Amino acid sequence: MAQQLIPELATCAGESRRIIAPYITTWSVEQDLPYRLVVRPGQGIGFADELLGDRDAKGVLWQRAAIRHEVGRPEFGKVHPLRQRRAMRRLLCQVCAEPADRNDDGVLWLLRDYRNDWPEWPNGMASTEPPICIPCVATSLRQCPALRRGAVALRVREFEVVGVRGALYRNGLRGPVAAEAVNMAYDDPDVRWMVASALIRELRGCAFVPIVDLAGAE
Repeated sequence: MAQQLIPELATCAGESRRIIAPYITTWSVEQDLPYRLVVRPGQGIGFADELLGDRDAKGVLWQRAAIRHEVGRPEFGKVHPLRQRRAMRRLLCQVCAEPADRNDDGVLWLLRDYRNDWPEWPNGMASTEPPICIPCVATSLRQCPALRRGAVALRVREFEVVGVRGALYRNGLRGPVAAEAVNMAYDDPDVRWMVASALIRELRGCAFVPIVDLAGAE
């Protein structure tokens, strides 16, 4: 949940004071761009003025959002859909956008601790949280209220892109009507009725890593 970092003013040698905000955080001027949804018979939904870049490589429609990173104020807790997608697809750190840490044991993830959810958690978990690099672990633990309530670090060996999270629509009398926010696999036929806002990877082959070792490696 590193996107929930709170503002921190930091002074670095030779740098002015600046706000630290995770890469995937939405900034105040990055408002959702307007669009009108239409039903395409036999194909689900689409934008009335649809452009080639509105869909991903799997043909799923994505939420439109302005891209003006670090302009205005960070809106902590609100994830920018396109930067989340980029970080997740390229396995970038969700905080700094550098490559996530990887070693022979797998790619590093930092997550809220939900080990009581099921016996082998988080194996099989559908995650919308991109991974992280080691230098950003301590910052996330220090600044994220959710992680301060309990966090775990993981090395993940398998992390297949399996689907998307977003708004699912149904066909209404006057056009598409939003039904609910859901996670959906790419091979689900209903995914053609979704406007995606986050990419999902399924985490498998997970091994816990002592957080104290990572937090001390800034």
